[in-house]
Amino acid sequence: MAQKIGEETEIKVDLKTIGMIVGFTISLVSMYFALKTDIAEAKELPAPEVSKIEFSYKDEITRNSIINTNEKVEGLEKSVGEIKQQLDKIDERLYQISKK
Repeated sequence: MAQKIGEETEIKVDLKTIGMIVGFTISLVSMYFALKTDIAEAKELPAPEVSKIEFSYKDEITRNSIINTNEKVEGLEKSVGEIKQQLDKIDERLYQISKK
């Protein structure tokens, strides 16, 4: 049968456990305040601006990568078409051989 927790329940905690609990609590509180000050500091900083040159470079890079991808896809489509033609020829030859 399970024991009931009440006023007479005794909990034994040694000094080492109490020290660990206190240390953990102190570290959590210090982390909270450090994050709070970092957030407040970040709110005061000016928003980063994207210059016109930086935007044009990023736009150019994006456009070039799209063009390169399209060229690669077109090359792959041609290769697939050639492979299909070769497979059709091989299939036709195998059919001719199997008829004999």
